[in-house]
Amino acid sequence: MRPIFKVPAILCALWAFLLFVPSVWAQTPSQAPVVNAPSTIKSYVNEVLVPVVVRDAHGQSIGSLSKQDFQVFDEGKPQAITSFSLEDRGVKTPSEGAPVASHDSPQTEAQPASPGPRFVVFLFDDFNLDTGDLMQAQQAATKFLDASLPASDLAAVLSTSGMNSGATRDRAVLKKAILGLRVNSLYRHENSDCPNVDYYQGDLIINKNNDIALQAATEDAMTCAHLDPTQIDLARRMARQAAQRAVALGEQNYRSNLGFMKSIVSKMGLFPGQRLLILVSGGFLTPTAEALTLQSQLLDDAAQANVMINAIDARGLYTTSRDASETGGGSPLAARMQGQYKHQSMTANEDVMAELADGTGGTFFHNNNDLEAGLSSLFYEPRYVYLLSFSTVNVKPNGAYHGLKVKVDQPGINVKSRRGYFAPAPEKEKKKK
Repeated sequence: MRPIFKVPAILCALWAFLLFVPSVWAQTPSQAPVVNAPSTIKSYVNEVLVPVVVRDAHGQSIGSLSKQDFQVFDEGKPQAITSFSLEDRGVKTPSEGAPVASHDSPQTEAQPASPGPRFVVFLFDDFNLDTGDLMQAQQAATKFLDASLPASDLAAVLSTSGMNSGATRDRAVLKKAILGLRVNSLYRHENSDCPNVDYYQGDLIINKNNDIALQAATEDAMTCAHLDPTQIDLARRMARQAAQRAVALGEQNYRSNLGFMKSIVSKMGLFPGQRLLILVSGGFLTPTAEALTLQSQLLDDAAQANVMINAIDARGLYTTSRDASETGGGSPLAARMQGQYKHQSMTANEDVMAELADGTGGTFFHNNNDLEAGLSSLFYEPRYVYLLSFSTVNVKPNGAYHGLKVKVDQPGINVKSRRGYFAPAPEKEKKKK
């Protein structure tokens, strides 16, 4: 098993994050946040936790559903719901801090009141934001801090490459951290490479044995390296080497991002009140079984820690056409296929953000250039979040990814939930691998 973290900067970021956890508890009584603890969530080894948000046609979350209204399908097969609860995040009740369970009957709403204090982490994915998108995100985030972040909320600004503001209510500290962000090129594919093979195309070549993708990269190498027809074998070797580099970078990219978020989420569970992680990213690819496993583990941890992940695609309304900075082309086939791969890659980059948001009851803001409005929309959690679970005792533990679907048989509603999970392989199979 390859380690998730290989870079000292990532380890430094995790250590710094660990350091600011005790500082919250060391505040004076007048500074300490009022505890509004989320529901205590218990799960067992053979259970899958599935947070679900159900919205009406106006986008308002619905809190009146019962267990019988839900159906859970694992690979298309209906599953018995073993536990069912509803958390009302917009009210305080006499039993505040205890689980709000609805069992088989609809939830009775308490009188509305202000939600308790929150701990908010703004995570900037500087591995996958380009300079222009990062600048737009910085401007939107600083404006948001001035206009919308409540003074009672504890917040931290982190980046996947190691920047850490520490947990604070000091808006000046948060803004300074945001404005100090810079693009990190550690795991970034360079469009000027010869041949120009990104992770999407590299995965097709190395992991999926796609001959057309290899041919397009070979023709690109012939053109950018100015090779003659007798050097076709050299061009093919260059294409494979470029694909291997792209795959290595892409895999380390998702390991660092998902592993770092997993660590953040587990530490956020130590904080009182509501817990919200806002991911600001340009997205990244997660095409492998390893990536989906890490993603599934992250969703499990978020459900356990009662952390909601909201995501914003900082690219806004982006174009998938190739620009002048990108080498490649050569032949009509190479130009056509590489244009197609770029389109598919940029679209696929969104999948991980959508899955993390849907899988924790959060929201994914994308295809919109108004990033400030996007941050404002992500800052407010849905009032009602259902937590379902089902048993996997009869699921074969073969390390396979299982697609999930949650349905509510009512017209005019929208259901958001996690899209799948991994059934862990037996220990003896893990040792063989």
